[in-house]
Amino acid sequence: MSLRVVFMGTPDFAARSLAEIAASGHQVVHVYSQPPRRRGRGQSEQKTPVHQLAEVLGIPVSTPQSFRSQEVIDHLASLEADVAAVVAYGQILPQAALDAPRYGCLNLHASLLPRWRGAAPIQRAIMAGDTLTGVQIQQMEAGLDTGPILLSETVPIEANDTASTLHDRLMETGALMWSRTLSALSRGSLEPVPQSAEGVTYARKISSDEARIDWSRSASELSCHVRGLSPFPGAWFQLAGEKGPVRVKLLMAEAVDGSGDPGRVLDEDLTIACGEGALRLVRLQREGKGAMMAEDFLRGTPVAVGAELD
Repeated sequence: MSLRVVFMGTPDFAARSLAEIAASGHQVVHVYSQPPRRRGRGQSEQKTPVHQLAEVLGIPVSTPQSFRSQEVIDHLASLEADVAAVVAYGQILPQAALDAPRYGCLNLHASLLPRWRGAAPIQRAIMAGDTLTGVQIQQMEAGLDTGPILLSETVPIEANDTASTLHDRLMETGALMWSRTLSALSRGSLEPVPQSAEGVTYARKISSDEARIDWSRSASELSCHVRGLSPFPGAWFQLAGEKGPVRVKLLMAEAVDGSGDPGRVLDEDLTIACGEGALRLVRLQREGKGAMMAEDFLRGTPVAVGAELD
C-alpha cells in the first residue's frame, strides 16, 4: 500500500533519504526544510539541499522558522499524511506535530541509540574512539532521541575514517532503510523495541574552543579528535607567524612513536610531540588557504624543528 509521506530534513544527509523515499513508490506530499540562509562571500541566499531536491522533484516545500506556530501545525494536519519521515531536520517538533500524521513521525538517526543522542553523533563517535556505529529509524517522542527503535543497521568505523567518509556511508545505509520501514509500516508489521536505559550518551554540538588541539592529550586520542572533526569544523592549532599567530586546521594525522614536550615539532616531517606518543601531521589547511598535504604546506609555511605549536 502506498503511503502519504511528509518529509522533514535539511542537509545532504537528508536529501539522499528524500530521493530514496520518492523513488520507492510512496507519495511524498510535502517537504519541510530549514529556511534559506545567506552563505558564501557574496552572502547570497541559498536554499538547503533538501529544499533544492524537492523543487526538482516537484514537491511543495515549506520553510517555517519554528514548528511552535499553530498555523504551521494546522498546515501539517491538513496534509492528512500517513507518516512523517524526519532526517536531520534541525528543529524540535512539539507533541502536536508528532501526533499530526496517522502513524506519527519516524526519525533516521546516525548512531546506535541510546549512545550519541543529539546533534553530532557521527563526529562524537569517531572522537570517542568508537569502532562501531550505525543508523536507526525510531518512532519519535517528545524527548531527545528517546523513542523506540523500528529498524537498525550497524556500520563499522574504520581506522582511517573521517567524519566525512563515515557520514557518506551512514547516509547511504540510512537512505536504503526507508523503503523497508515504510513497507513494513503499511503492512502493520513494524515491532518497536524500547531503548535501553543504560549506556546513554549525548552528542552535543561541537564548539570552536573544543575543536582546538590540546597537545597534552595522547597521540591516539588526538588522532580520533582530528578525524572526527574533519573536514568540518576542523581541529585546529596556532602557528607563530611574522604578523602574529596563524590558525591552521588539521584534517588528517596519524599517531606514531615519539616523545618530547607536548606541542614541540620533532622533525622535518611535521611530527609533533603529544602527552603520550607523537602525531604526524598529514593534511592541513592554513586560514584563508586550501587544504594540502604536509609537504606542500611546508613549502609555503616553513616550520622549524623545535618550534612549539599552540
